[in-house]
Amino acid sequence: MPRRLLEKTKNAPRKPRRFGRQTRFRLGRPFLQLRPVKEDQEIEVAIDDNGSRGDGVARIQGHLMFVSRSRIGERVRVRIRSVSEKFALTERA
Repeated sequence: MPRRLLEKTKNAPRKPRRFGRQTRFRLGRPFLQLRPVKEDQEIEVAIDDNGSRGDGVARIQGHLMFVSRSRIGERVRVRIRSVSEKFALTERA
């Protein structure tokens, strides 16, 4: 049996829901972001970081690119092998 609310709290203003509709989507980014690179494209990138498997990581417009056999600080010319929504796999050209 549910507990009855007191008269004081029955019509009290309630806090907004924490996980409401406003927090589901980031307003700063477009909902469908286009990929800045395409397969079999050749570009020159600068390696910013190392990945967990030892590959170099480069970024183009927030899109991650994993470059095999590279070190931090190198500028390399790469060919895109495959592209997914969040990252691309590349090889040296």
